[in-house]
Amino acid sequence: MSTPARLEDNIGFACTDLQCRLGRESAVALRWLGSDGERTEFTFAQLASDSSRFAAVLTRLGVLPGARVFIMLPKLPEVFIAALGCLKARAVVGPLFANFGDEAILDRLGDSRACVLLTKHSLLKKVHRIRDRLPELRHILLVDAEDHLAADILSYRRLMREAPSDFVVAPTSPETPSILHYTSGSTGKPKGVLHVHGALPSIVGTTRDVLQVGPGDVFWCTADPGWVTGTSYGIIGPWAVGATQIHYGGSFDAGAWMTILEQEKINVWYTAPTALRMLMREEASLYAGRRLAALRCVASVGEPLNPEITFWARRTLGKEIYDTWFQTETGAIMIANRPGLAVRPGSMGKLVDGVEAVILDNAGHSLPAGQQGRLCLRRGWPSMFTQYLNRPEVYASRFNGAYYDSGDMAVRDADGYFWFVGRTDDVINTSGHLVGPFEIESVLLELPEVAEAAAVSAPDPIRFEKVVVFVCLRSGHSASRELESRIRLHVANRVSSVASPQEVVFVASLPRNRSGKIMRRVLRARFLGQNEGDLSSMETWRPGEIGDRRERV
Repeated sequence: MSTPARLEDNIGFACTDLQCRLGRESAVALRWLGSDGERTEFTFAQLASDSSRFAAVLTRLGVLPGARVFIMLPKLPEVFIAALGCLKARAVVGPLFANFGDEAILDRLGDSRACVLLTKHSLLKKVHRIRDRLPELRHILLVDAEDHLAADILSYRRLMREAPSDFVVAPTSPETPSILHYTSGSTGKPKGVLHVHGALPSIVGTTRDVLQVGPGDVFWCTADPGWVTGTSYGIIGPWAVGATQIHYGGSFDAGAWMTILEQEKINVWYTAPTALRMLMREEASLYAGRRLAALRCVASVGEPLNPEITFWARRTLGKEIYDTWFQTETGAIMIANRPGLAVRPGSMGKLVDGVEAVILDNAGHSLPAGQQGRLCLRRGWPSMFTQYLNRPEVYASRFNGAYYDSGDMAVRDADGYFWFVGRTDDVINTSGHLVGPFEIESVLLELPEVAEAAAVSAPDPIRFEKVVVFVCLRSGHSASRELESRIRLHVANRVSSVASPQEVVFVASLPRNRSGKIMRRVLRARFLGQNEGDLSSMETWRPGEIGDRRERV
């Protein structure tokens, strides 16, 4: 039986208008910092008004509840205004990384049947190259156009000027779809992970209890909104509890980041181990004399947090770092270290309130403390994804009876702390972004020189994992540095810069099992000089066929 619809259950309303009703209308909701020193502030009243205008824009364009609206922009104020406006209008928000290539954009817009895309001039050429394969895409809105360019390429600024700010948000049931993220798997195209407005209690609860953010706090989440962390904790959670959010429009810069922490008097900082590892490589002089008394909580997410980072932060910053674990599918933090809980360096922490997890073996039997197995969560937490869009069979396969299988291997110790071991599939976690090998391999086959390709992960001191591709060339073509450069550029342009391989290995053939499946574990083992394990299922293949040409970038 569905839950009755309520106004306060609409995420867009809860993050803006509700905060105004609670007396926070003049409080700063968003402080956007440009890389060139630009500084723009939005109060909760302004955020409420502007997001309502965008909701009205969508309504005037004929966008109905449930329709998919995608945002492909760098971190600009318009991203947050548009996302909240979509949610007010009960449209589904689809955040995209601005560095996505043509193929990645096509896969996501096509699979979701997106009707509106919000972007900017400099990214428009990517869309033009695939537009004829997106028949459902009716409108493209440009944030940096003063006037409409065509009947279907419209000026965001003009539309916002002409739209009213008195949009009336309808009562929203918890089952109403809200956000659509795409995540990569080891095989097949990216899967659309659909969330609902009912995720709000999980996100708000963990914002308060794990990150310990409350009204008036200054909060900085460095994640891009294209990632679930950037929506759950870079949009929803902090505003739903009345906090001020800092968002920085520049790329990573150690000096700039430390200045933001100091000058903006950040209270809670949520970032990624990759960024922390990069900070750890800086000279100690960068941190000397920094006034970080306001910073009471530093949290990390996206990949395992090395114990060395914990020790570095204690020694250099005088701060504890609290690692957290969740996934696109979980929608909110499930396991975490947090203030008040003793940190065990290298662990994921303990379960958050209301979440139940077990470690299962491959047969579905619960394992005792100390034994490695599959990390599974009892289904039914509020922020649990409701479907893989258009793939009900894949969605069903992720559940083992009452439990959702996370795809992560872990160990629970006798005191209830969880420890990450690795993935059960071939998905590559590079800089906190999950990259599917299938996407990389598919676009590599577009190159006329490439006959076959396989992508695997390898450890990396900064990225956690790097992308390594093994390439078989067609007859008449030979390996060269120029070809390696074109391979990297092609993957960056067609998939994303994050997926671009750090190493390219040219081989005579790829190892396959007798059913023809590429054995990526064998490639990974040979690349790392490790034992290849059981090869009984592999077809004839000469181990020496992996070449020695490995270029590091």
